Amino acid sequence: MPTVDIGFRLTGRDIPADHGYALYGAVSRLVPWTHDPAQEALGIHPINGLLAGNRLLHLTPSSRLTFRLDSDHVRELLPLAGKELDMDGHKLRVGVPTTYTLKPAATIRSRLVTFKHHMEPETFLAKAQEELSKLNIKAAPGLIRRSGAKSLEGRVEPAADRSPFIRRTLRIHDKEVVGFALEVSGLSADESLRLQETGLGGRRRFGCGIFVPAR
Repeated sequence: MPTVDIGFRLTGRDIPADHGYALYGAVSRLVPWTHDPAQEALGIHPINGLLAGNRLLHLTPSSRLTFRLDSDHVRELLPLAGKELDMDGHKLRVGVPTTYTLKPAATIRSRLVTFKHHMEPETFLAKAQEELSKLNIKAAPGLIRRSGAKSLEGRVEPAADRSPFIRRTLRIHDKEVVGFALEVSGLSADESLRLQETGLGGRRRFGCGIFVPAR
């Protein structure tokens, strides 16, 4: 029962840059199976797009709604094709899907990893290393440095709160969850696939802890 990614084409205009919770809500309304607590392995990738300002992403021809799950459950998601997603008023049309096998890479990255009670770089990295050790992965985790004061989502942080690393937030109701972009390098092929299959941290259905090969 290998783990795969299934990606659906999307058409629409703009979506919130912080869209993990809204996307999960929109998907679960159409496919209640995704809300089943038993499906712990299910992950929903963040939708890719171009920054459009005002904390929005603009969809492109390469934008996809992508799930990571056991291949035996792919059929559960097929009803999404042709449906309309409503993400807090941002409406998207879901197209046809394509299934992809996971590919090993020596370096893989996650856009956002979160650990409860670990919101500072030092404790966060220590926790990441601890979780990797539990997976029998010897490779080293590293935070990804930001290129400027402005966040990739278009929000400028106060100087006192500014981190040299890419730190992101996920809004769930009226709560903001803080985490970091994380890179793991020096992986063997087996370690790489294992980490892509299991991820790190929680909130995978909101786009957290899902790793892809670094470009």
